[in-house]
Amino acid sequence: MFLGTYEPRLDDKGRLILPAKYRDQLQGGLVMTRGQEHCLYIFPMSEFENMLERLNQAPMTSKEARTYKRVFLSGANDQIPDKQGRITIPVALRDYAGLEREVAVIGSGSHVEVWDLNEWNSFLNENESEFADREDELIPGVF
Repeated sequence: MFLGTYEPRLDDKGRLILPAKYRDQLQGGLVMTRGQEHCLYIFPMSEFENMLERLNQAPMTSKEARTYKRVFLSGANDQIPDKQGRITIPVALRDYAGLEREVAVIGSGSHVEVWDLNEWNSFLNENESEFADREDELIPGVF
């Protein structure tokens, strides 16, 4: 499980040092791809394989499902972190997420998200009060 927020920096080669708490779960391999709200998703290889299995269950006749799958998978990049826990974020994914130097790496349960730090702070500012003030159940039986 991935939890917490970290604020590492990308180096000049576009490499990210993964937070130490995440390294054991990602050392066997990971897949990085486009996420919603212009962040990146990083999945452990096994979780990505589960996600792909679920995506493959969508009907091929659904234009929305085909489009989502194309965008999601066409940006996917598989890697194995180096001994220092570094991964390289490809230029196309850095461009998609607007990543330059300052990033936020957040745990999202089954996966990790990588955001431009300013975008992450803006997202939090826009959404934290709605989160705190929610009165109805968002996820039935959970929240």
